[in-house]
Amino acid sequence: MKQTKIGNYRWVICALLFFATTINYIDRQILGLLKPTLETEFNWTETDYANIVMVFAGCYALGYIVFGNIIDKIGSKLGYSISIIIWSVAAVLHALVKSTFGFAGVRALLGLGEAGNFPAAVKATAEWFPKRERALATGIFNSGTSIGAVAAPILVPWLLGAYGWREAFLITGALGFIWLIFWWLFYEIPSRHKKVTPEEFEYIHSDNEVIAGETQKPIHWSKLLQLRQSWVFIVGKFLTDPVWWFFLFWLPSYFATTFALDLKKPSLHLAIVYTATTFGSIGGGYLSSYLIKIGWAPLRARKTTLLIVAFAVLPIILAQFATDIWVVVGIISVATAAHQAWSANIFTIVSDIFPKRAVSSVVGIGGMAGSLGSTFFPLLVGALLDYYKGIGNIGAGYNIVFMICGLAYFVAWVIIHFLTKNMKPVEESLKD
Repeated sequence: MKQTKIGNYRWVICALLFFATTINYIDRQILGLLKPTLETEFNWTETDYANIVMVFAGCYALGYIVFGNIIDKIGSKLGYSISIIIWSVAAVLHALVKSTFGFAGVRALLGLGEAGNFPAAVKATAEWFPKRERALATGIFNSGTSIGAVAAPILVPWLLGAYGWREAFLITGALGFIWLIFWWLFYEIPSRHKKVTPEEFEYIHSDNEVIAGETQKPIHWSKLLQLRQSWVFIVGKFLTDPVWWFFLFWLPSYFATTFALDLKKPSLHLAIVYTATTFGSIGGGYLSSYLIKIGWAPLRARKTTLLIVAFAVLPIILAQFATDIWVVVGIISVATAAHQAWSANIFTIVSDIFPKRAVSSVVGIGGMAGSLGSTFFPLLVGALLDYYKGIGNIGAGYNIVFMICGLAYFVAWVIIHFLTKNMKPVEESLKD
């Protein structure tokens, strides 16, 4: 019997989400790469830099809860557009800054805008993909975080050398406006999209979930906070997001201070680390999707993948004993890849256990929790590094941070495991 061709337009949507996430991380990562130049320009201490990162993280946390609620009300198309306009304007404004306080201000605006990326992307994925493909689709778009982090160490030093740090902010900030044109040309929810065949539409909704586009009343965030299901995502983000932010904002500086890496030149070492995260994101999404395909329950598949990831992060504790930069690159590459595999699955758990009307709100709440953790973690990192730099042993400060990073995922997994034991469906919990 000939199999009916279902169509593949949903993967065009996935590509749009991927490119938006890539731009999101280029705009975020550029500060870490320009840190040595800006430290000289503005006479920053490690604590000054940590405070700027903290301001970004705090506003990112606020933006998550705001956009999570708004996107569930106005939809992913308009919500995503507002988000990228705000963060692209903020990215460009970095070029006009003339003080440390000014940097804190534009990073605050950037954080508010960038927070809309994941609530919109996860909601769009829930609208366009059945559960059996969501982790893979999430892994693909989430790999944009990796590609952005790979592209930035190559692109930013070149822009810095050829034009200057202000021009680097201007050029990278303009990318979001280009993406916005394609978003408005190609995106719409499946029930309204002319490019979606009836077969693909039926496949997208094969889980018998409520069709996106039907009138649905969003669930208030105060009600969501009372559900155990919400805390699965909240814990998963709060304990692990700070680790990823450390990888983003301090790895360039770590390699520069520990191994005398010249950040004014394109960095192969950083490119390798962030390339590995791409494989982690897609591979982690593929693994849990494969387990579902062979008959595993979605939650069991996600949790098993998360446990494997927790084991994969542990070797980062051994980085302190390595004296060769390439050994450290290998260890950190595995850890960063594992984080992205974690991220792909923890995001997908939301769309697995929550109705589509609540997806963005839950992602917003959990994202806010992750950002709050990332707000305070830089304070610890900055204080540790300043202290050990003062006594001439900054490497010891990094070693303590690496130990915290290595253990965070196991702690998160254990809590998630107990939260999900005998867990009711969300709609049933709401009736209690």
